[in-house]
Amino acid sequence: MRSRGGVQNSSFGSLSGGLDGGNGTTHDFDLEAASARPGKSAVSDLSKMNPLARCVISMDKKVLAIFIAFFYSVVFVLGLKTSGIASCVLFICAVMLCFSIWLAQWVIRRPEGTDQMIQVSNAIRDGAEGYFTTQYGTIGQMSVVLTFVIYGVYMFRRVTPEQEQAGMTRGVLAFLTSLSFLLGAFCSAIAGYVGMWVSVRANVRVAGAARRSASEALQVALRAGGFSAMIVVGMTVLGVCSLFSAFCVFFGVHNGTVPIDQIPLLLVGYGFGASFVALFAQLGGGIYTKAADVGADLVGKIEQNIPEDDPRNPAVIADLVGDNVGDCAARGADLFESIAAEIISAMILGGTMAKQSNLSNPIGFIMFPLVVHSLDLVVSAVGIMSVKGQASKTMSSYDIMKRGYSVSIFLAAIGFVITCRTLLYTETAPNAWMYFTACGFVGMSCSYCFVFISQYYTDYKYAPVRKIADASATGHGTNIIAGVGVGMEATAMPVIVISIAVTAAYWFGKMSGLEDANGNPTGGLFGTAVACMGMLSTAAYVLTMDIFGPIADNAGGIVEMSDEPESVREITDELDAVGNTTKATTKGYAIGSAALAAFLLFSAYMDEVSAFNGEKFDTVDIAIPEVWIGGLLGSMLVYLFTAWACAAVGNSAQDVVIEVRRQFEEKPGIMTYEEMPDYARCVSIVAASALKEMKKPGLLAVGAPIAVGVTFRFFGALTGQKMLGAKVVASMIMFATVSGILMALFLNTAGGAWDNAKKYVELGAHGGKGSEAHKASITGDTVGDPFKDTAGPSIHVLIKMLATITLVMAPLFLD
Repeated sequence: MRSRGGVQNSSFGSLSGGLDGGNGTTHDFDLEAASARPGKSAVSDLSKMNPLARCVISMDKKVLAIFIAFFYSVVFVLGLKTSGIASCVLFICAVMLCFSIWLAQWVIRRPEGTDQMIQVSNAIRDGAEGYFTTQYGTIGQMSVVLTFVIYGVYMFRRVTPEQEQAGMTRGVLAFLTSLSFLLGAFCSAIAGYVGMWVSVRANVRVAGAARRSASEALQVALRAGGFSAMIVVGMTVLGVCSLFSAFCVFFGVHNGTVPIDQIPLLLVGYGFGASFVALFAQLGGGIYTKAADVGADLVGKIEQNIPEDDPRNPAVIADLVGDNVGDCAARGADLFESIAAEIISAMILGGTMAKQSNLSNPIGFIMFPLVVHSLDLVVSAVGIMSVKGQASKTMSSYDIMKRGYSVSIFLAAIGFVITCRTLLYTETAPNAWMYFTACGFVGMSCSYCFVFISQYYTDYKYAPVRKIADASATGHGTNIIAGVGVGMEATAMPVIVISIAVTAAYWFGKMSGLEDANGNPTGGLFGTAVACMGMLSTAAYVLTMDIFGPIADNAGGIVEMSDEPESVREITDELDAVGNTTKATTKGYAIGSAALAAFLLFSAYMDEVSAFNGEKFDTVDIAIPEVWIGGLLGSMLVYLFTAWACAAVGNSAQDVVIEVRRQFEEKPGIMTYEEMPDYARCVSIVAASALKEMKKPGLLAVGAPIAVGVTFRFFGALTGQKMLGAKVVASMIMFATVSGILMALFLNTAGGAWDNAKKYVELGAHGGKGSEAHKASITGDTVGDPFKDTAGPSIHVLIKMLATITLVMAPLFLD
């Protein structure tokens, strides 16, 4: 027994089978979300699993292996028929996916810990599986409806002159785009599920490892995150490369039927499908995790003065489930769509530039993004395996992980040089590959700067977070003011870094020597695409660090609920604090890459409009009133979306607060461990509320650009303004991207800084846990929760989805 918050604790004996009330009586309790008995792995309880996972796990392993081998053989043959580059990319993906399976097996072989740990883990696992199945069932239904909408739009849309010459009918394009959309949505859902699958199995193993050593706990959490990251990035590259190869073979590219630079335009449906699922996954998961977290903290910590993750808190299981469905599943889908959108837009720009420059063989420029991300898998795997050792006074766990990141980015730089020389060398501009290599280094430098800037503003080692902690000593209001100030200040340096990176990459690309028939440079936009690829060249390792955070957080919750010694909790607390920093760091990285990717997608949109319209479209004149109004609507969209996302968390959290207060009032024995909280009730409330609240902001993001584009298209026809719809939508994307970048930087940084200011106070600063400063810091953390884990990450997806949806729907906006 040990003291928690001044209350002598006798831990709950069993979440699902009863508890020892300390007086020899047993109180039976049936927790729906924790029906597995101690020692029984929830993996064997197939009835609670996602239907697709249940089907795969119950399938005979030999049959499954034959099916996978057959599928991959077909894909590999398609790759060989397309180019040797495609076959190499597919081969690397296969090898690295096998490596990810080895990582999963390594993690699963670790001991699970005590029976109580397994009990808590099973409750979290079942809750996460149940919510995921329901949430993605809802998203799937919306995806099917949107598929029919896309098919209908494409049946009445225009085709480009090149597509007409190649015999691409509206029916064929409608079918292929709809199929691409469904495939992108499906792969994005799988990426999200994989992120959640590993986290709900690794958390108990990290908790068990913390009983033995801090270094083992760090390694288990990192490799579990590595498995998810490898699957997400590997599936992204595999999906885009397979679809590209299939389209090349289907349309007879090598026979000269269709120019190869037209094929990437057919992939935009895939990117839109990935963005669509990622947006709703991020919204739903973010609302779930933060509603539960806010409700648990406000009543548990502030009103009842009990520690975080205390088993007496009725919302604690919902909070721990939220870490998995929000921070793991949603982030996996988020990064999947980021990489998919960046690859597709870079392929479109590479094909366009090659055509403008009259290059005889553009395949290297088109396949370049896929090769870079296949190398990303290799260098990130080396970085993950290089992480060893134990934190000390001179080196924290975060420093150890950063060392692995440094290994990855160093190898990525070497691989980038070789890839540029191999794929981007052309006799018409023999030095072009060196300039594009410089563009890649600009992107890598931008990535490293973002990591450092994010750490500076969110790690309690540095002044900004300590300033918020100091402000907590004088009250709740000053804590909020300080946090808002830090968040706003933190937008400055990233914007300067992005500005320098885009400008430098654009001019390096322009100086590459590639020119059109009139002698005009053509490499500028592709240079920015290469910079974006350089920034994302270690995306798998960055995602590894991101997923490390919620796994460590869950492990800490399991340790707390299992009544482990203080020494074990100290290890998980340190990993949890590091996890907060890695999540904040990777969010900064994500918004930086989203900014560059959105710029590429915007350029791809203008290229597509030019292709459909038959005339150049490379300027957006905001001096035209309607075009300026489009920009204003784009900025407004970001603020309205943010407001609805935060309000959704607030509405759901209010329901949780009311329920938790009710249970404490009606069951006073909860505080003395004589009665069991009704965890399942809180899980049910949060799940239902999140599914309901995610729809309004999500549908706003999908419907707004279409409504604006179509409205101004007809207004332009009435007033005699040519291409007004396309111009207004371009302005809307541009302003929404700028506003979204700033808003996301503010939300992510302020939320992360508030969170770690609370952690800093809990380590003993300003009176430590239970002090007035601690209560003020909890208030700041509560305000920051929907900022950093719901609205902020959702804006990453929003600004890219606005671009991908306009790519798909572009013909609707044309006269």
